[in-house]
Amino acid sequence: MASVFPACSGSASLFQGTNFFPFAAKGSPLHLKTPLSAKCVASLGTEISVPPAVDTFWLWLKEEDISRNEVVLQVPKRLWINPDAVAASEIGKVCSGLKPWLAVALFLIRERSNDDSLWKHYFSILPKETGSTIYWSEEELSELQGTQLLSTTLSVKEYVKSEFRRLEEEIILPNRKLFPSPITIDDFFWAFGILRSRAISRLCNENLVVIPFADLINHSASVTTEDHAYEIKGAAGLFSWDYLFSLRSPLSLKAEDQVFIQYDLNKSNVKLALDYGFIEPNSDRNAYTLTLQISESDPFFGDKLDIAESNGFGETAYFDIFYNLPLPPGLLPYLRLVSIFRNSIWGHLELPVSRDNEELICRVIRETCKTALAAYHTTIEEDQKLKAAKLDSRLAIAVGIREGEKQLLQQIDEIFKEKELELAELEYYQERRLKDLGLCGENGDKR
Repeated sequence: MASVFPACSGSASLFQGTNFFPFAAKGSPLHLKTPLSAKCVASLGTEISVPPAVDTFWLWLKEEDISRNEVVLQVPKRLWINPDAVAASEIGKVCSGLKPWLAVALFLIRERSNDDSLWKHYFSILPKETGSTIYWSEEELSELQGTQLLSTTLSVKEYVKSEFRRLEEEIILPNRKLFPSPITIDDFFWAFGILRSRAISRLCNENLVVIPFADLINHSASVTTEDHAYEIKGAAGLFSWDYLFSLRSPLSLKAEDQVFIQYDLNKSNVKLALDYGFIEPNSDRNAYTLTLQISESDPFFGDKLDIAESNGFGETAYFDIFYNLPLPPGLLPYLRLVSIFRNSIWGHLELPVSRDNEELICRVIRETCKTALAAYHTTIEEDQKLKAAKLDSRLAIAVGIREGEKQLLQQIDEIFKEKELELAELEYYQERRLKDLGLCGENGDKR
């Protein structure tokens, strides 16, 4: 097991040079298929080497066989980078009213330029940018034409820019003594990318925390559990006691095997590309998000909104549709609610309301799929041919994302095409109501 502690409680730096590591580097350097910040071996792309310090760190964890659920790394709380670390710093007071991620982002930027920072050498091994699509060039982004990943990326970039402008005006410029080094939009994007790719939120008492060195552990699609991170109380040095971040290996490993974890089982390839800069070749990760909204111009807007809210939805609802999985619960009732011509109750919406209503739902969804498919500049067949070639990591992500989205759009279109063919056979609200009143037989014949 590896435990990460400062040389002494008052040490100004986390480790000095390579003396921090108890084992000398040996063998050839490890290679990742994506940059260090992406940290995924299941993604597609070219190989690059990692910084020597990271290589040595991984070798340190690979000296002995490791059992499943064995603790492989512990980091004391005083080394965590979180809102508490910000509050205890010189900028804590001016950051007290900020969103936690904004406060931590400013802290990261300030500490990176501080030669006396406790985390100085940790910052020295962090990448200048991650593989996230927020760092892609215009040419690289053009390969995402028509995809939801492109629209999401552009929205996120605009959001980050607006947050930086506000921070600059309200916090940075009025407090030049606290921020003596100029802070640029590039600095802010760096901090945002670091938090997006490295912060964790699975600890019971932590909503946002970066754990130095634990964030060097890579992702693997072969790991199918997220049960690897714990917060415990334990020894944090020779004479100290502290809360510890404890990392357990989810797999049994032989010496020289690398420790891997699962970042998030529920994230789609779009979210993996945006957060980490990798995707998985597994088609189960492909998803397409349908965004539905109750129109404010609807004469029954208030009633429909009440019905939606009483069932856990709002004026706008988002439904992630995954490849080869059934439509998500609530999608069809919400579609019927949006399309219905008069007020109803949610229970009725679980079943077809009227043929006109069902036809409208199918037509709207199929037209949406057709329009979305027309926005891509390549076909699925063309993408599949490209995947057979050796692609750089970012082009591989773009090809994988747009192929997956198009397959899902075709799947959604096929589902609603089949529903259109079944319309004549469905039992609608009026018929069900007549049966409830005893005015219609089970076969639909009126009495």
